[in-house]
Amino acid sequence: MSMEYVNLGKTGLKVSRICLGCMSYGEVPTVIRPGSHAWALNEEQSQPFFKQALDLGINFWDTANVYSMGSSEELVGKFLKANTKRENMVIATKLNGVMRDDPNGKGLSRKEIFFELDQSLQRLQTDYVDLYQIHRWDYETPIEETLEALHDVVKAGKVRYIGASSMYAWQFSKALYTADLHGWTRFVSMQNHYNLIYREEEREMMKLCAAEGIGVIPWSPLARGKLTRPWAAEATKRSETDQFTKAIYSKTEEADKKVVDRLGEVAERRGIPRATLALAWMLSKPVITSPIVGATKPNHLTDAVAALQVKLTAEEIASLEEPYVPHPVVGFS
Repeated sequence: MSMEYVNLGKTGLKVSRICLGCMSYGEVPTVIRPGSHAWALNEEQSQPFFKQALDLGINFWDTANVYSMGSSEELVGKFLKANTKRENMVIATKLNGVMRDDPNGKGLSRKEIFFELDQSLQRLQTDYVDLYQIHRWDYETPIEETLEALHDVVKAGKVRYIGASSMYAWQFSKALYTADLHGWTRFVSMQNHYNLIYREEEREMMKLCAAEGIGVIPWSPLARGKLTRPWAAEATKRSETDQFTKAIYSKTEEADKKVVDRLGEVAERRGIPRATLALAWMLSKPVITSPIVGATKPNHLTDAVAALQVKLTAEEIASLEEPYVPHPVVGFS
């Protein structure tokens, strides 16, 4: 398998076409907050997947401060420092979620950005983050304050590029315009919720990103596992305990089953895993830069990288998309 590398949006930064999502890795904290998961893999369990990602040429790794309350960043930082050169990696992390029981322990204020970035740098054992992302929109902080603070950490050399995650297209457009207006650093990427059973981002956000030259790095490209197996497959520990999955997909199960069934039919005809086909569909979209793929079994990353070699026909793409029906907008909170 050979990896492909592309520019992240309009930047000169080269990233692998598959991004390793690191939410699955970290010591399980005593208090489970959003971003912490009972099914996370500890340091020993994570090592094989980190090594596999490096061996496959995946240079783009995405984590967040809230993943296992900082433990994900710690495991990533420790492994990379011991096993590769910092300049060879593109490390992405995020902030916004609750990190401590304090009035300023969350959000995108200037105070919190400066504090949480330094905390992330310590855990990651690095002097800089390649891509620093706002995990969600902060309704309690003016976007001007957030953007100026992000501009300042870029100019201080602690961050190379900045990115955003799930929000309304009007919010992202406002952020881009505001940065341009003040001469501040611009967001170069959008990490949004997008997959075969959730395509609402095609209405506005994808078109905005294409027009503005924004790199798109979707989260949950396999719908948190739903696109990797038959609809009535045996439950996994994650599917049984992941409350976020239930929150974003439980109301559309009847419609989603039709898409999953169609995916299975096409995958069987092609003789390839469902995950490979679902990612090949996503990679056929010109606006997509690098889907973020989590891995907790050895085949997860090999199936993902195999998608780079699969070229779908227009008929196959139309067949996969045909059963989809409009969904409620979810994933912004």
